[in-house]
Amino acid sequence: MSIQSLLVTLLVGAIAGWLAGLVTRGSGYGIIGDIIVGLLGALIGSWLFGLANVSLHLGNAIVERIAVALIGAVVLLLIVSMLRPRRFRERFASFWRR
Repeated sequence: MSIQSLLVTLLVGAIAGWLAGLVTRGSGYGIIGDIIVGLLGALIGSWLFGLANVSLHLGNAIVERIAVALIGAVVLLLIVSMLRPRRFRERFASFWRR
């Protein structure tokens, strides 16, 4: 992996993690947290899209990568929020907090 592809991967992970944090919490998780959430979201998103045999055609490869990573990161954050020990009503109310 070259330096340029590593930087693009980290940038896509940071953007996707930050956007997923905005969608689910109203704020991000910090630069390191956003990158981790975005990279894990990219893995989950590419697995889900491959499993469903769906491909995005948004015109730009970077935009497609960010969209797939964003969807995967939102799924990841939804699963993590469901696994936290809380009452049932609080699980869904706190996920879409703004």
